[in-house]
Amino acid sequence: MKAELIAPCGMNCRLCYGYIRPRNQCPGCNASDDSKPKSCTNCKIVVCEKRNQNDWLTCADCDTYCRRLRDLDKRYSSKYHMSMIENLATIRNHGMDFFLEQQYNKFCCPACGEITCVHRVECPSCKKPIW
Repeated sequence: MKAELIAPCGMNCRLCYGYIRPRNQCPGCNASDDSKPKSCTNCKIVVCEKRNQNDWLTCADCDTYCRRLRDLDKRYSSKYHMSMIENLATIRNHGMDFFLEQQYNKFCCPACGEITCVHRVECPSCKKPIW
């Protein structure tokens, strides 16, 4: 788990299928635009003027979350059992190191010890169910 893989929205790119898939890997939301998919380069959260003006790594320091982030959080909470807003609150209240340790503990496969994927119900390494 690395801080540079935490997207502005609070998503841990290390847990994203786009990042870990064998082909056409996404380098993560904080990578240079020329190596990211077009949909990621145009992400309203990544290009947020308020975040960029304040040099915030994530939206954790923002006092109001945009509709895009709230909608993304709602979808991920119901579909993938992960909340971007909870991630951002953990970063804000406890710091990035604490958050990264929490992520490792939460998303470490109990069967094989490898990092799992938030978008899959089975471990990408050992294929055992994780939910």
